Order: sequence, then structure tokens, then C-alpha cells
Amino acid sequence: MTLSLLGWRRQVAALYAAARSAKDPETGWRSWRDGRDELFAAHPDSPLDEAARAAFTGLPYAGYDPALRFEAVLEPAPAARLEVPTAADGTVLLDRIGTAALGAVGRVDVWWLGGYGGGVFLPLRDGTAGNTTYGGGRYLLDTVKGADLGGNDARLVVDLNFAYHPSCTYDPRWSCPLAPEGNRTPAPVAAGEQLPRGGWY
Repeated sequence: MTLSLLGWRRQVAALYAAARSAKDPETGWRSWRDGRDELFAAHPDSPLDEAARAAFTGLPYAGYDPALRFEAVLEPAPAARLEVPTAADGTVLLDRIGTAALGAVGRVDVWWLGGYGGGVFLPLRDGTAGNTTYGGGRYLLDTVKGADLGGNDARLVVDLNFAYHPSCTYDPRWSCPLAPEGNRTPAPVAAGEQLPRGGWY
């Protein structure tokens, strides 16, 4: 573990801070996209290996759809705890803190990551998984790593255009908690990061 990983997290947090303060959501999303491309192409902790970085021309995304941005009320849900085993990080604890309604996607569980500090975690496996997006799903929010689009004490800003693939999508050396049952939907979400056609290189 080196300070370069801390640098990666600082830059990711700065991208989300810029998105939150942008004049409009689409402008913030474009800035976030550009910043992610820079990190993937040049940062030493990029999820891409050297060969993939050498051929990298940018992450593919669906076009921005303003109808897929929600200021979702966090609704109560019965308490639940998941212990998610990962290859590299041991067991990740997830405590359900409520649910949020995301339009046609339906209602999804919102989790709090256990461990020091904690954070909101909102993964999603939608009807595009295994086709145009990673089979294990994507992440919408992971505030412990800076992926936070704002809100207040009762609401979360959830923008499906910001859906992104976890690092394990790109390289098996990364280990990621994936979407549990309450975060899976058959509804396709044609937004956010997509799988590249033909692989990374």
C-alpha cells in the first residue's frame, strides 16, 4: 500500500465535489467523465494494467439522460446485515439503512459499509448486466471512497448516469463487493459506464 492510492482517492473525491458544485448536472457529469479518463490512463493505481493503459482511449458511456437523476428519499427498511467475503479485503460488512425509489428501476436497498468511518454504499445490477455492462453490476454511490453526489439528512442524490464499474471489472487482482438481492433489477439502465466493444486492448 502506498500513498499513491491515497492520491487516487483524493482525486476521485475532488471529481465528485466538482460534480456537486457544477452549474448543472450534465456539466458535472462531463467533468467527472473526463477526470476518470485521466485517472485510468495515467495514475499508477489505475485498475487497468500497463498493456490496457497503453491502448486506452477513454471509458465508454451512454449519453446523459436528465430523467435518470433522482433526489431520492431514504425510506425505512427492516434492519439487515450482510457479510460479503472478498479475496483481498476479507469480509465486508453491509448494514441496510433504508431503501430508495429510482423511477422505473424500482426500490433499491441502501447500505452502510461497516468498519472504521463507514459510508453509504449503493450498488446496482440492472438488466444490462452481462451484456453492455459488467455481469456483477455497477456502483452508484460509495461515499467511503468519495463517490458522493450530495443530498441532505433525508435524501440522497442518485444519478444513474454516474453508474460506474467496480475495479474488478478490469482486472481480477481487484476484489469488489457486488450487488446483493435487494439491489438487482431486471429493468435495463441504459446509462452510465458501458463495457467496451472488443475488450480493453
